Amino acid sequence: MTNPTSVAVLGLGNMGTALAAAFLAAGHPTTVWNRTASKAGPLAAQGASVAATVAEAVAAAEVTVICLSVYDTVLARLDGADLRGKAIVNLTNGTPRQAREAAKIVTDRGASYVDGGIMAIPEMIGQPSALLFYSGATETFQAHRELLALLGPAKFLGADPGLASLYDLALLSGMYGTFAGAFHAIALAGTEGVPAVEITELVVPWVTAMAAVLPSMAAEIDKGEFLGEESSLQVNKDGLDNIITASWQQGISADLLAPFHTLIARKLATTDGSVSVNSVMELLK
Repeated sequence: MTNPTSVAVLGLGNMGTALAAAFLAAGHPTTVWNRTASKAGPLAAQGASVAATVAEAVAAAEVTVICLSVYDTVLARLDGADLRGKAIVNLTNGTPRQAREAAKIVTDRGASYVDGGIMAIPEMIGQPSALLFYSGATETFQAHRELLALLGPAKFLGADPGLASLYDLALLSGMYGTFAGAFHAIALAGTEGVPAVEITELVVPWVTAMAAVLPSMAAEIDKGEFLGEESSLQVNKDGLDNIITASWQQGISADLLAPFHTLIARKLATTDGSVSVNSVMELLK
């Protein structure tokens, strides 16, 4: 590799460690820092330099990649470091507003700022199955696209630094909604002694099949036309009524599904039941 980019990685939890390992494996000079210095040991054995302070780590690298617990910690750790001329890539999970505020603070201190969202677990880093969102300083992203692609496929969303966090949280919302439904299914079937593994073997293909209708539902939502030809509001209300009632009769909580049931009932009170279940989207605006 000719003139490999020097990288600093701040934060060596499971994810931060995976990020640093990917840079090291590709031959990039990598400096690491962690509040608990002992976590840097395995990376040092792979060739990483271990910085005693954040300021030392940032000074050693062209690009600083941050993966800490929260945004407040990011800004606190960067306080006192000389950021002039540096590229900061923040992969800490947060909100769009936090990303925009961090971008202003960092750029005011002379650095360029790219925010990111990691759609992967540590074991997926560096694999095609990983997906990382980026937004912020366009020139900085383009200049270091190949470096960032070492972590997994990199999707740049635009100059607004809040977009990566927005997409990240949106996709996580879909994940948590799926988890909630699956947990309820396991609990409901479990009231009759059905093992979680057994019911899950049926939940996975069912949910996968239902996910295939999401693009057509999304197109309907974009148009604002809620025709209800395939899945009406009333049909879904009736189905959820039965789930809620059966849950109560079987002695389990319906708390994971109750909010969606409530939204459908609210919408049904103000509109024709033949409209699409997608019309509940209007209550979220």
